Amino acid sequence: MTFSTRLRLFGLTLSAAILLSTATQAAEIHVMISGGMTAAFKSLVPEFERRSGHKVDIAYGPSMGTTANAIPVRLERGEPADVLIMVGYALSDLTTKGKVMPDSLVELANSPIGVAVKSGTPHPDISNADAVKRMLIAAKTIAYSDSASGVYVSTEMFDKLGIREEMKGKARMIPATPVGEIVAQGEAEIGFQQISELKPVKGIDIVGPLPAGLQKITVFSAGIATNAREPEAGKALIKFLSSPDARKTIVESGLDPIVRKAPN
Repeated sequence: MTFSTRLRLFGLTLSAAILLSTATQAAEIHVMISGGMTAAFKSLVPEFERRSGHKVDIAYGPSMGTTANAIPVRLERGEPADVLIMVGYALSDLTTKGKVMPDSLVELANSPIGVAVKSGTPHPDISNADAVKRMLIAAKTIAYSDSASGVYVSTEMFDKLGIREEMKGKARMIPATPVGEIVAQGEAEIGFQQISELKPVKGIDIVGPLPAGLQKITVFSAGIATNAREPEAGKALIKFLSSPDARKTIVESGLDPIVRKAPN
């Protein structure tokens, strides 16, 4: 065998070894994510995949509740999950139940609640609590989500404003469907949901965030599932999401990134 032939065979062997090594290192990361972080996450996934070589499989659902797609329900029926991205206190609850590794939790972003109306309709005054109260009393139909923002609106905000009785019969929780879609279809005059979930919906105007006296900030966090098949790849994904490279996209989606170092 000539020297050039041996060199060529060595090169082919080396190339095959590199390809095999890359294939071995690449992972398919199963992610369960709730609505507030979805828009930013979908924009960031292609860049993460390009940099890491990993692939991301995404399952969507609310952070809480009993609908079929709710993340706790998905986990209970044994769907695969490496990374969970959801409302922070709901993720902590899953941690206490043994579903999430406690030392893997990372806070990613703060999410404010916004007010939406159908495009082309007048924008109500929401500059302070009294204005919001007048808006709600005047409205015929009101919609709020079945996740963190809706739980706050229905169990705390109405009480703060002293209008719980007035809201009966005209304010309703929307399970699974984005509240913005209900408003866009004219099924509700006023919609409450996290701004990051309202922004992707066509046919609505976001009037603005709730005023300071009524606002409730939801923290979105990420963690590694206890039964994760790809925990190291999952940690790499969380580290990317909490990195400076992800911040611009997160801000554009309507969230406020939490500047904090992810675990190694």
